[in-house]
Amino acid sequence: MTFEIAYKWVFLLAVVPLIIYAILPVLHKRRAALIVPFFKRAATVSNQRIRRRAWISRKNIFSWLALFLVWMCLLGAVSSPRYVGKPAKKTKTVRSFLIATDISFSMATTDWHVGGQRLSRWGAIKTIMKGFIKDRKSDQIGLVMFGSNAYLQSPFTTDLETVSWLMDQTEVGMAGQMTSIGSAIAYGINVFKQDTIKQKVMLLLTDGIDSGQDILPLDASQAAKRDSIVIYTIGIGQAKGSGGYDLDEKTLKDIARTTGGQYFNAMNEGQLKKVYATLDKLQPVVYDEETYKPVVLLYYYPLAAAVLLALAFQFLNGTINLFRRSS
Repeated sequence: MTFEIAYKWVFLLAVVPLIIYAILPVLHKRRAALIVPFFKRAATVSNQRIRRRAWISRKNIFSWLALFLVWMCLLGAVSSPRYVGKPAKKTKTVRSFLIATDISFSMATTDWHVGGQRLSRWGAIKTIMKGFIKDRKSDQIGLVMFGSNAYLQSPFTTDLETVSWLMDQTEVGMAGQMTSIGSAIAYGINVFKQDTIKQKVMLLLTDGIDSGQDILPLDASQAAKRDSIVIYTIGIGQAKGSGGYDLDEKTLKDIARTTGGQYFNAMNEGQLKKVYATLDKLQPVVYDEETYKPVVLLYYYPLAAAVLLALAFQFLNGTINLFRRSS
């Protein structure tokens, strides 16, 4: 924070009291007099001529100095002194980012190691994704969980802490034991239709093969393309036929290719973090072009000083006059 005066030109008015002091004429006041009996006779006997007198009020330097200090304090308040912080860019919400996550029974497989602990796939994803969500400052994020069916866990919101908390409260099997990828995409399209932001991105995570119960994944991806939704797909584990799990990489690649997205494969914590880092580059945080500076106004300090000086002067002046009268 640096100190700054917003209106420095105000201090040009500091010469106003000096000008007034220089051109203000001497104040003449009539002095009150007491005429006693035989006043005229006494004046005649003493050969004195009766004349009217005036009391000349001289300029009081102390009073003018006090008033000048009050004036300067008032000018200090009007000049708007302040502490100003360094300019910072303000994040701008430009994108709706929907995370559609598979929570079928296969996600309970404990074959991941995160931080030296053995976790299930879903537990590992939750742990790592919290950091990813926290950094999406220019996005409003929504959550869709799917298994046999898809449901909305969190509508689009910029409250990223709440999104992380809601994800943490989700457990495997809450949406059924099957993997309905096509239904998840179709449900996500309906969620996007309730939103007004034009830039739409979906992140689809799964470790299985579509169950084929309802809409096919490729048909759903065509519908997403028509609605300008970009889908990034992440396959958890190894592809089927490579000595690994039931993961349909071909379908996930086709979904991403159809919508203009990209497919990623993650078999461990390190790879998943790299995927999130790549997504940050592909869909970076956007900042508003306008900048703002944090400002702390300080005008009330000189204003308070002006009031206290005026009160102190008035009190001291009254005390001096009272002392003169009593003496």
